Amino acid sequence: MGMLKEFKEFAVKGNVLDLAIGIIIGAAFTSIVKSLVDDVITPLILKPVMEALNIKDIEQYVVFGTVKIGVFLSAVLNFIIVAFILFLIVQGINRMKKKEEAAPEAPAAPPEEIALLREIRDELKKK
Repeated sequence: MGMLKEFKEFAVKGNVLDLAIGIIIGAAFTSIVKSLVDDVITPLILKPVMEALNIKDIEQYVVFGTVKIGVFLSAVLNFIIVAFILFLIVQGINRMKKKEEAAPEAPAAPPEEIALLREIRDELKKK
């Protein structure tokens, strides 16, 4: 029974749940990026090249009859887009952290000895 309890504690920790949610969102994000590459970027940017090669889909581009260079190019475009978006997210998070760190802290109270010496100095000035 101890192992089951230990597993339950592990499974409901915040990090495990965050990881699971991240994987699910990542899977959904992958389909969005694939659609962006296949349905938006490829037709807009690569259309002249694809027309010259007489292909409709970049994944149909094959070299030497067996090398599926189009599939590779599509995967590279997907990776570049995902990496760029993750870079923007991390950059935004880092900026928010810097703003939090840049908030001025209240000055620390001087040590007790210095406070006493200042009081003595001020009393001597009065005399």
